[in-house]
Amino acid sequence: MSENYIVSARKYRPSSFATVVGQKALTHTLKTAIKNEQLAHAYLFCGPRGVGKTTCARIFAKAINCEHLSADGEPCNECESCQAFNEQRSYNILELDAASNNSVDDIRNLTDQVRVPPQVGRYRVFIIDEVHMLSQAAFNAFLKTLEEPPEYAIFILATTEKQKIIPTILSRCQIYDFSRITVPDIVEQLQRISQDKGVTAEPAALNVIAQKADGAMRDALSIYDQVLASSEGNITYQSAIDNLNVLDYDYYFRLDESFLNGDVPQALLIYKEIRDKGFDSLYFVNGLAQHLRDLMVASTPQTVGLLEMNTDIAQHHVQQAARFNPRFFYLAMDLCNTCDLQYRETSNKQFVVELTLIKLCQLMGGTPVQQAPQSQVQKLATPSQPQQPAPQPQAAPAPRPAPQPQAAPAPRPAPQPQAAPAPRPAPRPQAAPAPRPAPAPQPAQPPHAGNRTTMPRILINKPAATGASSEQAHPATSSVRNQTFTPQEFVAAWNKYIEQNPGEIILLSAMRNSHPTKLNDTTYQIEVDNNAQVEAINSNMNKLMQFMRNALNNDMVALDVKLSERGVSAMAKTDREIIEEMRDRNPQFAQMIKDFNLSLY
Repeated sequence: MSENYIVSARKYRPSSFATVVGQKALTHTLKTAIKNEQLAHAYLFCGPRGVGKTTCARIFAKAINCEHLSADGEPCNECESCQAFNEQRSYNILELDAASNNSVDDIRNLTDQVRVPPQVGRYRVFIIDEVHMLSQAAFNAFLKTLEEPPEYAIFILATTEKQKIIPTILSRCQIYDFSRITVPDIVEQLQRISQDKGVTAEPAALNVIAQKADGAMRDALSIYDQVLASSEGNITYQSAIDNLNVLDYDYYFRLDESFLNGDVPQALLIYKEIRDKGFDSLYFVNGLAQHLRDLMVASTPQTVGLLEMNTDIAQHHVQQAARFNPRFFYLAMDLCNTCDLQYRETSNKQFVVELTLIKLCQLMGGTPVQQAPQSQVQKLATPSQPQQPAPQPQAAPAPRPAPQPQAAPAPRPAPQPQAAPAPRPAPRPQAAPAPRPAPAPQPAQPPHAGNRTTMPRILINKPAATGASSEQAHPATSSVRNQTFTPQEFVAAWNKYIEQNPGEIILLSAMRNSHPTKLNDTTYQIEVDNNAQVEAINSNMNKLMQFMRNALNNDMVALDVKLSERGVSAMAKTDREIIEEMRDRNPQFAQMIKDFNLSLY
């Protein structure tokens, strides 16, 4: 009859300080204290789950009673005290689970046990696990014993939530903070266990298990047993990701190619393939964000050490990161973070993820960074909208060099000469399909009557560094338009948009009633009266901003939309409050109510 199977988390539980994984500094301190006989009467071991808190407490309890302690503070495992501990028959060590024994009566039973001195050895050790689960009354009953125990009594408290322990308990303990176990340490321990079991394990597979464990050695051993059960003695990378339902690195590296080439269809097809395999979209987004973060830290030699993965995969990340510009990583991670926040609120979750992938593909503009100058690296921008056809041809403000041949649908007719109202500086040469006319300066609109209190920002459209498809066709000559303009020119372009788009009733009503106010050189602010107008402007923001930027020859133009105080207060006021407000503002209205003896009801 074969011996009973023991799970790895129990079979390979450390029995000495040297076998504790990932806590070298802490175990060194404990061994030094034991060797120098500088023992406190109370210790608090705190940290995440599965990092060795209770294990170290047991080893510590065995070591302080060992009759033949080694020179480096390790128990001998041969004396009567050590053998009694290993066989779980020692009366010098008492363990209490505070999760199920958290009442005052349980603490009273513990204090009664404290009065009994040890029969073998020098100390009696009381290990209280999950001590934060004790009730307030139990903590208070424990205070006196914890502060002044007998000289042979030592308390070791273990918890995962130190913040829940009252300060009076904390002040009586030496506190040891256990850290998460790193991925390389977990992989190294799993390799030793595989050798002991006679199992063949690929480093990439063990790396997947270690990352899945999230810094907990106990979790890693449980996952290891799960993968081993289905691998029949040969743990491969493919068997690990299939068993643990982990998304393969290959998907993310294929997406990198789509981002580099600006290949939107390929990115969407990869996302569909991931969904067809049963992976949750939010899991995919978080995995993509982690992948972009790993590429970012792999892009510089100073931060490569932050990669928690084996050498082969880390080297692949380094090679892939060299193909991107660092600015891409910053903007891409911000997009993934925004997608993560919006995913939980939107009703169309697939659309949010696909839109994020489209924007990621646009960041590189279809041209690898190493083949383009630094100025070609595009900022995150709203997708370009088709340009509005001009109502009639106009003269260009200044002669420009002949544009390079482009894949335009048809050449535009030669512009007819018209009287320009005022000369403007010649714009910078750009790879645009045709010169854009300079708007005629008009007198500024008078400010809107009445005082409005500034309200919190509703939306601000981020300026685009580049946007026209022709700039992508000629990256070497592309540049950011930054032509200066006056408030009068902004208002002229604003009114021109109103004239050319008569169909948007709500939008045009909001634009006519709100007069743009200059915030800085490129940002203007408008105030609207209701949420319908806010939604109308936001839904047409891309089209509106593209028109304004083209008209003003400046890609940094931005619009800040605010809801006026009148629009906010109108939704919260009753009829009586509105009448009272009108009476306060207009004394004649108040007199009319009095003369005609009017009332609301």
